[in-house]
Amino acid sequence: METKDLYKVLGVSKGASQEEIRRSYRKLARKYHPDANPDNHDAENRFKEIQHAYEILSNPEKRREYDEGPRTFFGSQGTGRGGPGGAGFGGFSDLSDLFGSFGGLGDIFERSGRNRGASLKGEDVTLSVNLKFNDALNGVTTRVTVSVEEECGSCRGTGAAAGTVSRRCPECGGRGVRSRDQGFFALSEPCPRCGGEGAIIEKPCATCGGSGTVRKARQVTVKIPAGAKDGMKIRVAGRGNAGRNGGSPGDLYVVTRVQEHPVFKRRGDDFVVEVPISFVEAALGAEIEVPRPEGGTVKLKLPPGTQDGKQFKVRGGGAPKARTRGTERGDLIVQVSLVVPKKLKRREREILEALAEEREENVREELFKKVGS
Repeated sequence: METKDLYKVLGVSKGASQEEIRRSYRKLARKYHPDANPDNHDAENRFKEIQHAYEILSNPEKRREYDEGPRTFFGSQGTGRGGPGGAGFGGFSDLSDLFGSFGGLGDIFERSGRNRGASLKGEDVTLSVNLKFNDALNGVTTRVTVSVEEECGSCRGTGAAAGTVSRRCPECGGRGVRSRDQGFFALSEPCPRCGGEGAIIEKPCATCGGSGTVRKARQVTVKIPAGAKDGMKIRVAGRGNAGRNGGSPGDLYVVTRVQEHPVFKRRGDDFVVEVPISFVEAALGAEIEVPRPEGGTVKLKLPPGTQDGKQFKVRGGGAPKARTRGTERGDLIVQVSLVVPKKLKRREREILEALAEEREENVREELFKKVGS
């Protein structure tokens, strides 16, 4: 195998200090690490060269032997796991040693252990509340029953029985994590003995069973804003589950389930209502009354020749916009529906026949023109 200059492999001079060698190795190892270069055989080989060079030059005795006479170290001593101290990457026991001082992956591997004992916010709780149409439209204050976890009063959230304390976990030494061998490197994972807490409760609290919390049903007052939609989420701060280690409680989210109205259909902040009109009103035009969602009516003027399905907009006749405290409203969309009488009196028939004879119109003429084109 080709003899290579190990100093050139690490990109340092022959008189480099151990700190310079270590710093250069870390930089190159991060750049050519197999995890950062998947399926890149050139990078993998380069990484092995860097690892081997560091294994030699970081050891004073081996470095002295290398400096005294050129030797071919590649292949004869291997590039796998092992080396000084059984290290996987030239003296580093795991990836947290390799990357830790750079504020990158090392933080990830130790995160669970470092957070042990830190204050944690409680989990949020979500429940649904059924609302009548008018309550959602006008707004209402209601009370809901919510089941939440609260701090145990007997142990004050510690989980340990009165007069006892937790002890350091013997499995992880109180770190909350343990290393697991993964071939070229070791990964840190939550300790299975203490669940990542770093401590073990030998005598759990009889009230909460060691969890530090108890479940209780609480009544919470919730203000539903005017114009609330179906599926709207309303946040009630601090009414969720209790926090851990002095952390703040979670929040309560109330999801509205609004009863459908038989006439008015919600479309965003607008309401759509279908209003029947007669043939005469559609042909001659008319002023009609239209019901409003909150009660009462509003007058709407139909122009002569109004077509079936035509929509008209009554501005401000819709739902209050919940996020604007009711200062703005949507619109009321009126869609007219032409009502054709099923039976005609003799006089009515004579009038319509006379009208048809007078107009002599073919309302399907344009249709057939389009088909023919």
